[in-house]
Amino acid sequence: MKAENLAARPQPHSDWQRRPIVLVGLMGSGKTTVGKRLAARLNWDFVDADEEIEMAAGMTIREIFAKYGEPHFRDGERRVIARLMDGGARVIATGGGAFVDPETRAAILQKGTAVWLDASLDTLVGRVSKRSTRPLLVGRDPADVLAELARVRNPLYAEAHIRVLSSNGPHSKSVDAILDSLTGQAA
Repeated sequence: MKAENLAARPQPHSDWQRRPIVLVGLMGSGKTTVGKRLAARLNWDFVDADEEIEMAAGMTIREIFAKYGEPHFRDGERRVIARLMDGGARVIATGGGAFVDPETRAAILQKGTAVWLDASLDTLVGRVSKRSTRPLLVGRDPADVLAELARVRNPLYAEAHIRVLSSNGPHSKSVDAILDSLTGQAA
C-alpha cells in the first residue's frame, strides 16, 4: 500500500512532527482505527472529533442531527475541530463531512497534515453496514449514499496533503504508508 503525494496536492509541512495529523475521508474509510494505531506508533495522543463533539453537546451525533439538523451539527463540528487544531502534535480522526466545510478544510491544511484515507465503495459499504449509528444512512441504501457522497466529497478530499488507499487488509499497512510519506520514504 502506497501513499500518494501528487504535485497537485500541497506538500506536508516540513515540521509535521509539531502539528496535528488529521485523517479525513468517507465514513467507513478507517479514520478512527487507523488514527488510533498511528497515534500509538508516534506515541502521540489520539482524538476522535466526533467523540469531542458529543461531549461538548451532551448528546450523540445522531441526536444532534435528529433534534437540530445537519447545519447545526456542522457548525459545532467546525468549532470543535478549530479547537483541536490548536492542540499541537496529535492524531485527529474527523467525521466524513468535516473536510467538506471550507473553513475547516482551510484550518486543517494550514495548521496540520491532512491524510485522506480513500477506500473503494465495496470496502466502505462492508464497513458501514456493521454499525447502525450513522445519521446519513438512516433508512437509506448505504451504497447509494456513499456513491453520492464520494462523487461530491472526493474532489475536496483530494486537497489533502497525503492520500492513502485504505483496503480490507491490515490497518498497519495504512499506518506504514502514512509514516513513509511523512518521512519521505514513499515512492
